[in-house]
Amino acid sequence: MAVGIYFATTTGKTEDIAERLHQMLSTAESPKDLADLPDLNEFQTLDGIICGIPTWNTGADSERSGTAWDSLLEDIAALSLKGKKVALFGLGDSSTYTENFCDAMEELHSYFIKAGATMVGYVSKENYTFEESKSVIGDYFCGLPLDEDSESDMTDERLSNWSIQLKKEMTGL
Repeated sequence: MAVGIYFATTTGKTEDIAERLHQMLSTAESPKDLADLPDLNEFQTLDGIICGIPTWNTGADSERSGTAWDSLLEDIAALSLKGKKVALFGLGDSSTYTENFCDAMEELHSYFIKAGATMVGYVSKENYTFEESKSVIGDYFCGLPLDEDSESDMTDERLSNWSIQLKKEMTGL
């Protein structure tokens, strides 16, 4: 199964998580910085896609990541990703931005849905400290939320559990 890991970052934290996840999943290719891709056509050649996105523009209705993802959302929606499994991880700060925790993840999620992707990697909102998040759908986040600012001591366990989950949900990892 061909699975690619993609990220966009402003501080390097999202890239670090992508690298750590790559080691846990043993995917063939190293994570790629979205800013270095000429276009998104390679998404269509993969069986699975894992994307990392930070939240910077808290409270915004759109373009919430403040990264290259923001300018490519419509391009994602225009792709034909039917049959492709997509998982998301997002970075945010649950203590300073408790009302907007990892909001950008939901925005990316909605555009992959428009492209026909099958979304996987949902995580229970239990054991997270926050007030609100647009990334919560029912009782689950639409991906793995991580807080490297206030809860970095929980990242290893959350990432390990999620990698096990993805191995089951994205068969072939």
